[in-house]
Amino acid sequence: MDLEFTGEMWFWRGPAPWHFVTVPEDQCAELEAASSLVSYGWGMIPVTALIGTTGWATSLWPKDGSYVVPVKAKVREAEGLEVGDTVRVRISVSGVS
Repeated sequence: MDLEFTGEMWFWRGPAPWHFVTVPEDQCAELEAASSLVSYGWGMIPVTALIGTTGWATSLWPKDGSYVVPVKAKVREAEGLEVGDTVRVRISVSGVS
């Protein structure tokens, strides 16, 4: 399963701070349906993600009935991204067509 969407990058300060992009609600239903096939626990969905020309392996995190894509520092640096930037994200869920 491959998805592409745009979203705003945001920052969560929690005990382990992270940057995220939220998957749009209309695409979360597809992910929820596939999660039982690929999730390795806590509803996490392993994916390959791409922003610009920078790709990385990660997992979608369930949050508030949606999913979020964690954006690593190496990706933000390579693509010159800041909090509040609107980015185009491509994700590929392994094992689901």
